[in-house]
Amino acid sequence: MTPAANGPLSRVRTAVRRFLAEHRPARVAVAVSGGADSLALAACTAALTSGARAVVVDHGLQEGSAEVAERAARTCAELGLDAQVRRVEVTGGGGPEAAARRARYAALRPERGLVLLGHTLDDQAETVLLGLGRGSGPRSIAGMRELDAPWGRPLLGVSRADTEGACAELGLSPWSDPHNADPAFTRVRLRREVLPLLEEVLQGGVARALARTAAQLREDNDALDDLADAFAGDRGAVADLAPLPVALRRRVLRRWLLAEGVPELSDSHLRAVDALVRTGAGGGGVWVPGGFVVRRARGRLRVDPVQA
Repeated sequence: MTPAANGPLSRVRTAVRRFLAEHRPARVAVAVSGGADSLALAACTAALTSGARAVVVDHGLQEGSAEVAERAARTCAELGLDAQVRRVEVTGGGGPEAAARRARYAALRPERGLVLLGHTLDDQAETVLLGLGRGSGPRSIAGMRELDAPWGRPLLGVSRADTEGACAELGLSPWSDPHNADPAFTRVRLRREVLPLLEEVLQGGVARALARTAAQLREDNDALDDLADAFAGDRGAVADLAPLPVALRRRVLRRWLLAEGVPELSDSHLRAVDALVRTGAGGGGVWVPGGFVVRRARGRLRVDPVQA
């Protein structure tokens, strides 16, 4: 159907068209849950591309999840997408949300080309608020990138209300995930309690303001990351590192630690290693993820495995 001018479907389709025109992916797959966001994305992708696929991940966390996944796959097939259901086992620490996210991304990663995700402006606002509340640092507050290969997020400028409206215009019946109404999940309380209160107190526009803040931080982060990549000194030499501005120094340290085999680091880890550079503080060293300890000796930093 032809979307109404300036209506929800038109806004969603415009966002998807712009993303595809800007990034020109050779292959496209759409991650579909059956909810309004991913269904609207799948429908618009099918209308604007040829040969796109849909991948529906069944986490098996709720009774009837297999039927929900099969129904979503049938809808995608009716939209013109080659659709496939992949069932995963959700295990590991960090809570059910984090475990499900890891399992989902692992199931989607083998896809060739870009995998399009249905994250919206509202999801971005929630991500920024979570980062602010947890003191996670600028990388977290910078939110999600539109393109972070192999992941693409065409709808980061589109509201959740627009994806729901787009589905209504298309005659699609999205699945409503019961978890999205469960206050046991932090994001649900942000969505249903915190953001509406902020919108009321600040008289609207909060979600877009948070998204703008995230975009500005990404620009700043990218500039500092480029400077860290171009750093000409010895990344393990305290004398080379100590004079650098703290924001740049920690980025240089982060790159050095990752190159030494240390897994992704938290802000607290980086601050502790940075203290070794500035003052030599750290006693016997700083323990970091992956079973390593960082020590300072004779003007240099070194990464050693923790002795059992």
